[in-house]
Amino acid sequence: MADVAATAKVSLSTVSLAYSGAGPISPEMKAKVERAAAELGYTGPSAQARALRSGRSGVVGVVIHDSFTLAFRAPLILNVMDGLISDLGDMGLGALLIPAPRGEEGETSLLESAPMDAAVILRVRDHDDPALAILRKRGLPVVVMDAEPPAGGGQVTIDDGAATLELIEHLRELGHERIGTITLPHAPGLETQLRPVDYWPETSWAPMHHRLEAFRLAGVKPCVVVEARESMVAEGIAAGHLALTHESQPTALVVQSDLLAAGAILAARELDLSVPGDVSITGFDGLDLPWLAPHELTTVHQDGVEKGHALARAVKDLLDGNDPAPVLTPLELRIGTTTAPVGGGR
Repeated sequence: MADVAATAKVSLSTVSLAYSGAGPISPEMKAKVERAAAELGYTGPSAQARALRSGRSGVVGVVIHDSFTLAFRAPLILNVMDGLISDLGDMGLGALLIPAPRGEEGETSLLESAPMDAAVILRVRDHDDPALAILRKRGLPVVVMDAEPPAGGGQVTIDDGAATLELIEHLRELGHERIGTITLPHAPGLETQLRPVDYWPETSWAPMHHRLEAFRLAGVKPCVVVEARESMVAEGIAAGHLALTHESQPTALVVQSDLLAAGAILAARELDLSVPGDVSITGFDGLDLPWLAPHELTTVHQDGVEKGHALARAVKDLLDGNDPAPVLTPLELRIGTTTAPVGGGR
């Protein structure tokens, strides 16, 4: 900037005004500065310098728990991102998508070095989460989704344990006793596989534990437990085959996401089992799945876009120096055509 000022024969403050727009400068003087800058190949003050002067980068880190490919194939995450990023944009903030660190020895994470003013974590482990540890060291404001926040952090969550309990009670009222479950993964990098009926991994992304805990609260031991590698239809098909061919012969499956539940229904079709005649299947999320017709999932609906708006509001509160109140977004049990009284097909 000093070189530009010397070339244009103006003061350094005039060059600063030409780029910041923070004060009065004539069009002629601004053009003079721009000609000198072009002659020197100067493109303007760096973003890093502006951040150092203001103490703000204008960026919010959004920590994605899966690979970006998986995250952007998940309708619920897309809905959350829709509400979150559009509101951040309205606040004049940008979003930087960051893969969640795994906490492995020698691992380097963008979360450790990327300039940001706050972070939103879309999935948090029950305890000892590597992302939280890094952000705690950096002293950055944090908002978490569907988990307990760190001290002073923001939280947007759902009571998915109570909602899953409603699903289980609905199935029991229909006479089901042999109820199995297909769970979300407790961590990345796993394979879809059978688990013990008392399965309880030491650490897990919170929604998995909440929805397994509902069985204990209901006084029901699942007759079969399958953990899916990821919340995708293909893994639901694989998990459905494992659950529906299990020796316990479940008459109902409580599935921890709609995509997995849709896959389980497709698996039932492949096994010539009627839904809900032979097996009732429930989901979670309330996604629009018209391709699953004629079936309409019995599920729990949540508003992903509203969760995104709530996350953005919590970020704004933190950046304004306020303590955001925890937000519990509503859930709604929706009875579809995939659950019915115990049939005679098995």
